[in-house]
Amino acid sequence: MTTIEGANVLVTGGQRGLGRAFAREFLHRGAAKVYVSARKPESSGDPRIVPVELEVTDPDSIAAVAERAGDVSIVVNNAGVLRPAPLLQTEMADVVETFETNVFGPLRIARAFAPILAANGGGALVDIHSVLSWSSGAAAYGASKAALWSITNSLRIELAGQGTQVVGVHLGFADTDMVKAIAAPKISPAEVALAVADGLEQGATEVLVDDFARQVKATLSGPVEGLALPFVR
Repeated sequence: MTTIEGANVLVTGGQRGLGRAFAREFLHRGAAKVYVSARKPESSGDPRIVPVELEVTDPDSIAAVAERAGDVSIVVNNAGVLRPAPLLQTEMADVVETFETNVFGPLRIARAFAPILAANGGGALVDIHSVLSWSSGAAAYGASKAALWSITNSLRIELAGQGTQVVGVHLGFADTDMVKAIAAPKISPAEVALAVADGLEQGATEVLVDDFARQVKATLSGPVEGLALPFVR
């Protein structure tokens, strides 16, 4: 389990949507400082929130943030992009960008911050997935989240020796700008942040935020055709 009170935290994509909710929840639980990243960071007016410029597809940008945020014990890989067009209709450049951001970006973050987490006592790495990691019809986004899920499960094994809690987070749709065009039930970002913070403090390795995530995971033992979600076909 990971102690949030007194911790220094990095949340990628931390200035809007889920990321902003994570920052607020961590501060509510007593975090000392939260670095929130954005491509174009803005000041929050709260001295406990430290905006940092970060492009997760750029190794030099990640290295600069790792040098600045060398005091963190919790890292949340939240930054991501959503390209909803079908795979056969999406420009290959958009597919590549999706994987660069949603898969290789979090892996780069993990590689840069693993030594920092080890030096600061182990801490925690949190990767934000989706029920679309398990479904079909979610195009490049779902494929990228499935790849990240696999990476998270591998990182959990690789980082166990240094005492890092690796948490994979699955949820349906949160009420954010990213998914506002998708007609599906949505939960509040605050609910997601609450579940993730609880999971960290309880020592969880996986957080299934809502009933939808639990229902979809339960279908994994069934036929693959049952994984298609009607609103993402």
